[in-house]
Amino acid sequence: MTPAVLMLEDGRTFRGEAYGAVGETVGEIVFTTAMTGYQETLTDPSYHRQIVVMTAPHIGNTGVNDDDPESKQIWVAGYVVRDPSRVASSWRAQRRLDDDLVAAGVVGISGIDTRALTRHLRDRGVMRAGIFSGAALDDRADADRLAQVQAAPAMQGAHLAAAVSTTEPYVVAARGPDGAPLDRPLFRVVALDLGIKSMTPYRMAERGIEVHVLPATSTLDDLLAVAPDGVFFSNGPGDPGAARHEIALLRSVLDRKVPFFGICFGNQLFGRALGFETYKLVYGHRGTNQPVLDRATGKVEITTHNHGFAVDAPLEGETVAPHDGGRYGRVKVSHVNLNDNVVEGLEALDLPAFTVQYHPEAAAGPRDASYLFDRFCDLMRTHSPNAGPDSTGPDSTSSDSTGSDEEHAA
Repeated sequence: MTPAVLMLEDGRTFRGEAYGAVGETVGEIVFTTAMTGYQETLTDPSYHRQIVVMTAPHIGNTGVNDDDPESKQIWVAGYVVRDPSRVASSWRAQRRLDDDLVAAGVVGISGIDTRALTRHLRDRGVMRAGIFSGAALDDRADADRLAQVQAAPAMQGAHLAAAVSTTEPYVVAARGPDGAPLDRPLFRVVALDLGIKSMTPYRMAERGIEVHVLPATSTLDDLLAVAPDGVFFSNGPGDPGAARHEIALLRSVLDRKVPFFGICFGNQLFGRALGFETYKLVYGHRGTNQPVLDRATGKVEITTHNHGFAVDAPLEGETVAPHDGGRYGRVKVSHVNLNDNVVEGLEALDLPAFTVQYHPEAAAGPRDASYLFDRFCDLMRTHSPNAGPDSTGPDSTSSDSTGSDEEHAA
């Protein structure tokens, strides 16, 4: 076994064994409480430049396959586990997890007390860290490694969406209830790729939506050229306060009253477009077991999260959005996190727009929030700029079917 060390920027050190590639890496260290879906976690672009700690003790049990990735590559900067599985026991497994980590050059560490590490991050907050093994561990003193960690860029002020976004537009075709492609989509949506996961356009496509995925650098003309019934902003990494282009683009969409839906990073950008501030959470929300209250229905949803920033908006009542003297009208907080009362959703009352802070596509589960895609369809059915008096979509096609999911809001 190759020795490895994890060093936090406050000087605390954990020693274990190399897992995945041998070498060195630095990044912001965060933890996820997900007990399933480690392959989806690794390939989520929102984890760009982050070292991910798995709080579940056994990782790698089901190996990896070519069907479950959420993007074309592993995005995490480093990986921390307690007990890596010695075998991959799933019939779907094509490789061992550590084989993929080695192939992607992802430096990791195993055999450390991840519970103690998680408690430390909960007390002190997420911070920069480094993992060192091989020559990176043998050839330098601890003081030199600590200096390298402390010199790493912080997440505050980081504009990362363009680094993980697609470079070329692509289309995900609409599907019918039987999974077959539709000749005529019910709706046409532009999805701005800020770090989108592959399951997200699929969830829309299975509801009869033709999804045009565009790069984060796209202009308003690029969006309007698609003649969309709705616009979607995806999840993604970085500080929403640094995403000036995306915020300006979203304001242009809102000015034209095109139906809008955003998740995660898209929710934070919506908040800033409305004139609210965003702030860095102490340790963020990451995992598949976050309880969120939908205030419209009173229903508690168990949801998937991956974010380190949140919107600072009044939790109670209606508020006039502060941007530009209130030009976007009234807004309310639609969802709240039941662990810490963090804003989990925003709804505009004078515009066809709403967002949530979590991930309704939830490839690894749970599916409690999948109804939000149906809510987006309802919004486009009513407010699409392409819909005439007898039209429900770009091709005047009825939209009674909303896809294969059965979990809808009451």
